[in-house]
Amino acid sequence: MSAVNNTKFNSAVFLLTGIPGQEDVHLWISIPFCIVYIISIVGNSVILFIIKTDPSLHEPMYIFLSMLAITDLGLSIATMSTTLGIFLFNSREISFNACFVQLFFIHSLQCTESSVLLLMAFDRFIAIHDPLKYASILNPQRIHKMGLVFVLKGVAIIFPLPFLLKQFQYCQTNVLSHSYCLHQEVMKMDCSDIRVNSIYGLFTKLLTMGLDSLLIFLSYVMILKTVLSITSQTECLRALNTCFSHLCAILVFYMPDIGLAVIHRFGNSSSHLLQMVLDYVYLPVPPQ
Repeated sequence: MSAVNNTKFNSAVFLLTGIPGQEDVHLWISIPFCIVYIISIVGNSVILFIIKTDPSLHEPMYIFLSMLAITDLGLSIATMSTTLGIFLFNSREISFNACFVQLFFIHSLQCTESSVLLLMAFDRFIAIHDPLKYASILNPQRIHKMGLVFVLKGVAIIFPLPFLLKQFQYCQTNVLSHSYCLHQEVMKMDCSDIRVNSIYGLFTKLLTMGLDSLLIFLSYVMILKTVLSITSQTECLRALNTCFSHLCAILVFYMPDIGLAVIHRFGNSSSHLLQMVLDYVYLPVPPQ
């Protein structure tokens, strides 16, 4: 009984982690993080201001870009306080409730951002495949409804996670390996059976980013098929050029996630630094 009591208990806090072994230079490491967050917040704010104030930019492509900027702002704000708190002030403690709230916002915003990238792929497909009907299919009312649906979808899917996590007892060593809370890591701190959390976490991943990435891939297959049917080489290159920035955003968003999945399954101790770099690139760096 005493052994059980020593290994299971509900403490008040989790302990976040910066970069292990580099605590002496955390203050210096905070400089690039501050620069990244400033660029992200100022850059996305400028994008939103320009799109809002310029009527000529009230078109589907720019509306989707503004949605992406809003989700990027949300992710920066959600992770900034704990990340900079660790590197600037060595403030590692975060309460359970604060951790679960941060976890909810991070994952729901990730789901929304993935859905916005899907909408942008759909936008490029309609613009290239059926340009004459582009304005009627993607009118502002329909765009706002699609955006609202995807936001509600992300919130609804992620909403149960904090409540599932809150039901469990956590082990004595509540040390997380990131400077912010993520479901897959908090879940591993649980001393009891985590199968429900694990299955639901996999379900949310497949239903959101997994399904979105599949639909984005299919959209670009159809885009490529349409582009290859264009006889004019100039028009073909112009059509492909309109997709280039969106493809870059997709790669920035999905490649770190894929890399992390591969490292978690096949990596060794020597890949820990690469994992840390991908972790920090994954959320703070905006995809646009």
